[in-house]
Amino acid sequence: MRVAGRFWIPLLAACLLMALAGGFMAASVMLVGPIFVTVINPLHNGHKPVVLLPHGWRGRPLLLNHLFPAWFSHNPASLIAMALVLVMACKAVSQYAGTYLINYAGLGAVTDLRNALYEKLIYQSASFFHQHSTGKLMSAVINDVDRIQTAISHNLADALRQFFTLCFLLVLLWLYDWKLTLGAMLLLPLVIVPSARIGKKVRRTTRRGQDQLADVQHILHETFTGNRIVKAFTMEWREVQRFRAAALRLLRENLRRIQQQNLSSPLMETLGAVTVAAFILYARSLVNHGVMSPAVVISFVMALFQLYQPLRRLPGIYNSFQSALGASQSIFAYMDLPPERLDRPGARRLRGVQEHIRFDQVGFAYDAASPLLQGIDLEIPRGRIVAVVGASGAGKTTLMNLLPRFFDVTAGRVLIDGVDVRDLSLRSLREQIAYVTQDTILFNDTVAGNIAYGAGAVSQARIRAAAEAALANEFIRQMPEGYQTVLGERGQRLSGGQRQRIAIARALLKDAPILLLDEATSALDSESELLVQRALANLMRNRTVLVVAHRLSTVRNADQIVVLDQGRIAERGTHDELWAHSGLYRRLHDLQFADLEPAALPSAPEAVS
Repeated sequence: MRVAGRFWIPLLAACLLMALAGGFMAASVMLVGPIFVTVINPLHNGHKPVVLLPHGWRGRPLLLNHLFPAWFSHNPASLIAMALVLVMACKAVSQYAGTYLINYAGLGAVTDLRNALYEKLIYQSASFFHQHSTGKLMSAVINDVDRIQTAISHNLADALRQFFTLCFLLVLLWLYDWKLTLGAMLLLPLVIVPSARIGKKVRRTTRRGQDQLADVQHILHETFTGNRIVKAFTMEWREVQRFRAAALRLLRENLRRIQQQNLSSPLMETLGAVTVAAFILYARSLVNHGVMSPAVVISFVMALFQLYQPLRRLPGIYNSFQSALGASQSIFAYMDLPPERLDRPGARRLRGVQEHIRFDQVGFAYDAASPLLQGIDLEIPRGRIVAVVGASGAGKTTLMNLLPRFFDVTAGRVLIDGVDVRDLSLRSLREQIAYVTQDTILFNDTVAGNIAYGAGAVSQARIRAAAEAALANEFIRQMPEGYQTVLGERGQRLSGGQRQRIAIARALLKDAPILLLDEATSALDSESELLVQRALANLMRNRTVLVVAHRLSTVRNADQIVVLDQGRIAERGTHDELWAHSGLYRRLHDLQFADLEPAALPSAPEAVS
């Protein structure tokens, strides 16, 4: 019911229709004996009534003649032919409508589940995506949900069809000969108990198989998105080996699951053959003594054969449901996750920065034993530009990520106008922040769509103005369809500098009072960098800006420069003050801009990122 949700009415209607289909299936079996004995037998007296059940309602035989009006021809052949057509037509209509409704409900419910799962995942925190690989998340949304879809659409329709057919055939057999039917039912535990045990193994095997499939998808995602690195280092052979090893592990789990699922079929075939053989021997003596008519014997045998089909199919269907249940474990584990940092009761709405942003003795650590930031005390007055520099691993980007609450501090507070950001509504906080990352993210959308991302409905004039301010308008106009050109996955059709300028235009269009720049000019050449810095200088006026810089040339005009070293503030001041101090900032500056000999060049990246 957790998956079916709002589709319970179509499911209920489908159950009723499948019950009708099962009843009509049993009715068609009842006609088999009369067909052979009454119609095909040339010695049969054509005026005798057609007996469907020798012991029907209150011990009286059930006659086919009683089911047709008096004016209809009561010739046995006509009655049986017409009954057969009506029964099979009603069975076909009921089965078709029931199957359609089940698939409608199943596919709709799975679509709702996939949508809900995606929504649950997309609202998780940044740390969640750090802890879970892209391949596993994609596998849950696509492959695991597909398993459930197969179970509650195709397999559920088959299960209902086989279940109701089994029920009605058992009733029919019971009416024919309850003693023999009871004997046949005693064999059912020999099928049910092993099937239940096999089903549990199938569930565990399926879960392992889905994990292996997630590993395959993870490798695919890594190698396809990082194909240039793979080719640059000629590591295709290694990636092929990784993929083959993962595919082999997946193959083994799938073969183990198939082996387990198919164990019940040979068992059913053996028990079915034993049951039919025993009845044939038993029925021969009953016919010879006049206890059972040939028509009943034929119908009983046909019912046994028809009974074999659902008995053979149901264990396999059960195993398929167990397989879906195994696949669903990760889905519902994700679905049960709490949303990203629910707003505190009475959370306030942020409407800009009136005074300052303050990092008050801030600390952060993924692991308490290895803190990334310690004792950060930093104030950014409204409308000022503060730059954060330092060697690789100093904690620059981590510090920036605390302001929009991609991560929450583990010590201290981040305050905006004296209010802890954790006391603000998350949506309003992030609405006031424009963000440009060092890893430029563009979507497979038009240029205009990428620039206007997150800005809602904006005019083309505003989009063009943002592009002009980011010095992107010129190359955009030269593209085949201008602002309507689709950029492709991650904007791979553009150069690094072009991608960065579109990302800057996107941040500028948002026109937020707080601007976060994580090395926003890292991919630009010197000429473009100078022009963009001038444009940013004009557009950052009256905005509160936090800049993370790896290239020190980009932060000389900042109101304050903060130097981080091993997660602590080592120095702070303007460029001129820090240069005169001859401390860590100057050493970083000298290492970055010194006229190094070629032999010394490899050491520079180790000092500054």
